[in-house]
Amino acid sequence: MFAGSLTKKPVSALFCLILALLLAGCAGDQSSDSGPVYTVKRGDTLYRISRATGTSVKDLARLNNISPPYTIEVGQKLRTNGSSATAKKSSSKSKGKTAAVTPSYTVPKSSWPPVGQRCWIWPASGKVVVPYSLSEGGNKGIDIAAARGTPVYASGAGKVVYVGNQLRGYGNLIMIKHGEDYITAYAHNDTMQVNNGQNVKAGQKIATMGSTGTDSVKLHFQIRYKATAIDPQRYLPAQGGKPKC
Repeated sequence: MFAGSLTKKPVSALFCLILALLLAGCAGDQSSDSGPVYTVKRGDTLYRISRATGTSVKDLARLNNISPPYTIEVGQKLRTNGSSATAKKSSSKSKGKTAAVTPSYTVPKSSWPPVGQRCWIWPASGKVVVPYSLSEGGNKGIDIAAARGTPVYASGAGKVVYVGNQLRGYGNLIMIKHGEDYITAYAHNDTMQVNNGQNVKAGQKIATMGSTGTDSVKLHFQIRYKATAIDPQRYLPAQGGKPKC
C-alpha cells in the first residue's frame, strides 16, 4: 500500500491504498453503458476492487473520475476494465451465509511486523474506549478518550502526508508517513498544528483532541503497515512505559 518518494504519483497511489479508513465520501454513484460495472460493498477499497476486477487502481480512478483523497461509498457503481464475471463472482461470495468474507486488511496477521521493529509512543493520554478489531467492519485502530484539548503527539518521527477534513466520519485528520512501510493516522482532532509536507519528531505535538466527525471527544489512532491497519496496542508500550524497541 506504499511506494517510493513523495512525488505526485506515489502520493496518489499511497492515498488509494491507505484510505481503507474511508468508505464514506464525496463521490457520487458512477455508471456507464460501456464496460463492466462493480458495486462497492462495505469494506471495499480501490485496491481490493482492483484485485477483484483486474483493473488497476490508476484506471479505476481515471474511469470513475475519482480524485484525491480517493473516497468511495457503499453502493457506488464503478466502471472497470476487468471481467464483469470476476466482479460478479466476488460480489456473490459476500452474500452467502457461510461464505468467507474477505477482511478489510491486506497483510495477514501472521505477516505483521515484529514488535520492536520501530519505536512507537502513545499519541495521547487517556482511556482506550474502543479497541482494535479484526472483524469485518470492526475498528481498524483504537479510540482514546480524554478531555477536549488534550495534546495529540506524533507516535513516531516522519513526514506529514495529509492534513484535512474531507473524509466524512473522521473529522480533522492527520496522517504521517514513517519510512516506506508505515503510516499513522490521527482523527477527530480539535485543532491541527502541523502542515502537509512537514517533518515531525516522535512526541511532537501535532494537534489537540476534539470531537470533529464524531459524537464524543476522542482520538481515533491507526498504525498502518503496507496499507494494513494493525493493532496499535500490540506495538505501543504499556501506558506510561518505554517504547517496545
